[in-house]
Amino acid sequence: MSMRVTNQTLMASAQRNLQANKAHLASLQTQVSDLKRITRPSDDPTGTGSSLQVRAQQAAAAQYSRNIDNGRGWLTTADTAMTNSTDILRRVKDLTIQGSSDVLTPEAKEGIAAELEGLKQNLLSQANATFMGRNVFAGNSDAGVAFTSSSPAAYTGTGSTVDRRVADGVTVRVDADGAAIFGTGAGSAFDLIDKIAADLRSGANAASNISALDKRMSTLVAEHAAIGARDAQIQRAQDVNVTQQGNLEATRAGIEDVDMSKAILDLQLTSTNYEAALAVAGRILPRTLMDFLR
Repeated sequence: MSMRVTNQTLMASAQRNLQANKAHLASLQTQVSDLKRITRPSDDPTGTGSSLQVRAQQAAAAQYSRNIDNGRGWLTTADTAMTNSTDILRRVKDLTIQGSSDVLTPEAKEGIAAELEGLKQNLLSQANATFMGRNVFAGNSDAGVAFTSSSPAAYTGTGSTVDRRVADGVTVRVDADGAAIFGTGAGSAFDLIDKIAADLRSGANAASNISALDKRMSTLVAEHAAIGARDAQIQRAQDVNVTQQGNLEATRAGIEDVDMSKAILDLQLTSTNYEAALAVAGRILPRTLMDFLR
């Protein structure tokens, strides 16, 4: 059985080929102008699926980055407050030793006691340090301050911790335990300073408080070291996160973005082929009656 190829069949076939070439040319032009290899899922279904997975990982990495920045803010605030608190307690110790001298007059001891009261207020201010409206020494408490200004100072912390997830399955505590650092109630650093000032005014032996003062300072230094270790951990997480985000972006670009040099070359070749196809179609397609009426 023979098949007759008519003029209409040739014209339809040529038209289909030209339209396919034109569509491919338009797709390449879009890629070059948008710098995107995938502009819609149908361009590359497999690549689209991989792109969605990479973008989900990028979103998670970006969230971890925000958590890291927030956590570092907490730890930096706590670190600064504890550094200042250590300096304050050292000054308290120096004044206590100075005030224990028998050669000082009551007036001189009163001056030292007044300075100690000012140092207590400074220490209370450091203990109530905040980051973004949250106290770094009171856990999840919403009381506004970690320690009240009453005598003795009351601790308002809840005993809970503030944690930040910095990577998949990795969390870091970003607050500090105010109760452990400054003490609570009658055993707090604030009450100790009040007692030293009272001893200086009454003529009692203020030096008897030095042992308790040294113990409180040792606790503060140990807690400060723990803060430093957590800050180092979160810095390492930040370094890993930055590297991960760079790798993910490179992976995404490899899937979605166009290779510019290759795309331009393909565009030029396709454009040349399309023009050649137009010329060939114009020569080989059968002439119509209109061609003879010219």
